[in-house]
Amino acid sequence: MTRTPRRAGLAALLTGFVLALPDAASAHGIGGATDLAIPGWLFAWAATAVLILSFVALGVLWPKAKFEAMRPRPALTLPRAFEPLAAVAGLVLTAIVVYSALAGTTDTASNLAPTFVWVAFCVAVPLATVVVGDFYTALDPWRTIARLAGAASRALGRAPREPRAYPEKVGRWPAAAGLVLIGWMELVWVKRDDPRALGAVILAYGAIQLAGMARYGIVAWRRNADPFAVYTHVLSHAAPVVVDADRRVSLRAPLSGLPALEAAAGTVAVMCALIGTTSYDGLSRGTLWTKALPHITSLGADLGLSPSMATQFAGTIGLLTALALVASVYRIGVSGMRKMTRGATNAAMGARFAHTLVPIAVAYVVAHYFSLVATQGQALLPLASDPLGNGANVFGTASLTVNYALLSAGTIWAVQVIALVSGHVGGLILAHDRALTTYADHRRAVRSQRYMLVVMVGFTSLGLWLLSGA
Repeated sequence: MTRTPRRAGLAALLTGFVLALPDAASAHGIGGATDLAIPGWLFAWAATAVLILSFVALGVLWPKAKFEAMRPRPALTLPRAFEPLAAVAGLVLTAIVVYSALAGTTDTASNLAPTFVWVAFCVAVPLATVVVGDFYTALDPWRTIARLAGAASRALGRAPREPRAYPEKVGRWPAAAGLVLIGWMELVWVKRDDPRALGAVILAYGAIQLAGMARYGIVAWRRNADPFAVYTHVLSHAAPVVVDADRRVSLRAPLSGLPALEAAAGTVAVMCALIGTTSYDGLSRGTLWTKALPHITSLGADLGLSPSMATQFAGTIGLLTALALVASVYRIGVSGMRKMTRGATNAAMGARFAHTLVPIAVAYVVAHYFSLVATQGQALLPLASDPLGNGANVFGTASLTVNYALLSAGTIWAVQVIALVSGHVGGLILAHDRALTTYADHRRAVRSQRYMLVVMVGFTSLGLWLLSGA
């Protein structure tokens, strides 16, 4: 049978994604070629084969939507004291970090704030959310302050001002913009390790959240505009643990909560921000970016920028490029599926499948940052005893040192590959499950997922290529 032009184009695109990876991986090695027993190109092909086989297996063995109908099973109820204690802990911890940033030593390695913000807060907490659910809501200091302010107003006989309705069209776009800004500060900003600058950023972040919650209400603002609250809220849908408003803890199959993620405007942008900023972290460490960086920096200097500003200009260009690349890859799959659905727009189709990007975002974070948490996370023990860097030893742990030999290069590389492949298989499963509820018959649902297969192979190839140091 002669292949139609459309199918030929799809096959060519998929083949292009696969063939683009082996040279890069074999040339640079993921985590160092000399540390690997198996060539990087072999894993690249193996990862692609896993996705293709998963696609075929899903079409045969998954004829009806399963995740959409799954419900959590109640397990236990948390004690009433849990949330108040968590709220106090969040307030105390935030106060310690801010005080350390503003009053402690300016030495990055000796001050608690940089390690806590970039390792514990921005990486470890979201990854823990994927395992134990959204515990950050109970700890969130800005939510606690907003609730205390409302309670104080009522105690004084002054009813709090009625919040305005949050604009539906705005949706999660503020959170997406905030996540890009946080990623920019982490990866591009020259003062990212300056404790004083971080202290000012934390206070400014808090002020913005408090103002937003006062205007639009605590729940509406945190679900849409607070970058970190949205981040943990979205990732918590992948967790096997869920806690409801009545403190009931329920268990569910991993990933099964993601179909219930509300597809508010800007949700796709949030996911692209998460994947794109992590992608730029990998790109910025590779040879390709190392070669391009001097040219882009020179362009900034030619525009009259100072050396530090020119460096940040180059990093900003790289970050925007990574974001555009991720958005473009996802758009390929969405555009293909839209052609098979009458009356659907790219925006509507993209939002309907936005939750399928969550496992990929988690996979990218694990692949790029788990070794950072495993090594630099150890520094939190001595820093907890001496948060200001003034020689204190509150808990007797100040003399502990980081064991950088905790993870071998081979272990790091294996975890990275397993995380990427598992995340993309999870995304493919979610996409197939959602397609079964989107299209009228099983055959059309399976056919539509050829385009999502291209997306998953593309993201897998991109992730492995970035980890290869290309």
